[in-house]
Amino acid sequence: MLLFLAEYLSQFESGFQVFQYLTLRGILAAGTALAISLMVGPYMIRKLSYYQVGQAVRDDGPQSHLSKAGTPTMGGALILVAIAISTLLWADLRNAYVWIALLVTAVFGAVGWVDDYRKVVEKNSRGLPARWKYLWQSIAGLAAALYLYVYIDTPVTTELYVPFIKDFAWDMGPLFILLTYFVIVGSSNAVNLTDGLDGLAIMPTVMVGGALGIIAYLTGHANFADYLQIPYVAGSGEMAVFCGSIAGAGLGFLWFNTYPAQVFMGDVGALALGAALGTVAVITRHEIVFFVMGGIFVLETVSVILQVASFKLTGKRIFRMAPIHHHYELKGWPEPRVIVRFWIITVMLVLFGLATLKLR
Repeated sequence: MLLFLAEYLSQFESGFQVFQYLTLRGILAAGTALAISLMVGPYMIRKLSYYQVGQAVRDDGPQSHLSKAGTPTMGGALILVAIAISTLLWADLRNAYVWIALLVTAVFGAVGWVDDYRKVVEKNSRGLPARWKYLWQSIAGLAAALYLYVYIDTPVTTELYVPFIKDFAWDMGPLFILLTYFVIVGSSNAVNLTDGLDGLAIMPTVMVGGALGIIAYLTGHANFADYLQIPYVAGSGEMAVFCGSIAGAGLGFLWFNTYPAQVFMGDVGALALGAALGTVAVITRHEIVFFVMGGIFVLETVSVILQVASFKLTGKRIFRMAPIHHHYELKGWPEPRVIVRFWIITVMLVLFGLATLKLR
């Protein structure tokens, strides 16, 4: 939106042409989203507390979590508002990728909002039934996949790239739709499973989102993409602005979500953020690198799968409790120790993922 204004004003003052630079708009998007989160956050927390929109805590979980009962939740709505406003202000709204990312984020956020509303407002412990949750997630994921497959006509749209392998690109054809579906829906639920401790999910989201923003900038720049031998995806550079918004909004939310949390993001935030990251990974053709950088999300998901499978097949549990962050809590690790150590692991994985851009 402001890009259009800058383009118009540049006819009279050349200095406004600086807003054409993606790097500047990405930074401004991050700053705008951060400011919105920090300014609106206290008001939102007061309102959630006033209307008693509080978190319910499982009786069979770690005993240290019982004190969190009643903490305001559904704070992820603040993140989504900050992302949307910042992206609409600073991104090029003529870019189709911008709208795909925003719409996917909004739909997954709406699914999470309904689930949260049923749990904390209507006091329905089931929330949105799993079959309906996955149905709407699947519809949104498949719609995004079909749109990218049918309407985005670039040479690399359906190609799969593998880190460390030079000059390798597998044209998946229609299988691209299936991969995109699993990346978007899978990452959405993976972030949701990770969101179990104060700040545990949001900081890795910020780090992975920031790294994807760098990747988006590089894949959208023909010269950099050619130099690094990564796919050139025309127009994907605008995802740097979207990722900047994610990073800024996430940092602003972390101000209130850090231990001990004043507010939780709820499914409305976790489902939407995971889907947003997955969408950017697909657009930039870096799905495998995304799985590496989001290794904590993958670990949390795999721990749940293994726990359920082991219990159904053998009647025994592998972990004391799943997702795996609860396993370490029950082993005696203080909550801040689990959180910070998972953050450190994410830092290393993100750096490794970025290193794959050059190591080919």
